Amino acid sequence: MEAKATQALLNELLETLKDGEKGYSTATVDVEDHDLKQVFKKYAVQRDGFLTELEDQMHQLNLKADEESSITGTVHRAFINLKAAITSKSRESILNECERGEDYAVKAYQTALKAEGLPGQLKTIIEKQYQGIQEAHNEIRSLRDAASASK
Repeated sequence: MEAKATQALLNELLETLKDGEKGYSTATVDVEDHDLKQVFKKYAVQRDGFLTELEDQMHQLNLKADEESSITGTVHRAFINLKAAITSKSRESILNECERGEDYAVKAYQTALKAEGLPGQLKTIIEKQYQGIQEAHNEIRSLRDAASASK
């Protein structure tokens, strides 16, 4: 894979991780349910760690992270509606928005893993992070299903 394509792919993942980290950090502050605060804090820290790993890889590969969002503005900021959901205080609404963000993250990682010719170490890191993203998605979905069932 040529460097420019690798850089674009990594920038997409970085944006996805930043979005998730910001969404979960915001949710941690604003959500009232103590158990959700803990879950959101865990995933904010996870996304921050993943960001650092990918940024380190980019540095090693002599690639630059986009300082400005390369993606079409805020069009697909997955966690953008989370603030409104938190305001509604509905556990199910909050978790629906988190799951929407997780769906986006899962797709971004699936796309990255399909890329041909990723440098070996990078592919290993993306695969490991994908497992974490998948686990987060499943936990959020389970919590959402439980909130939905308890109505």
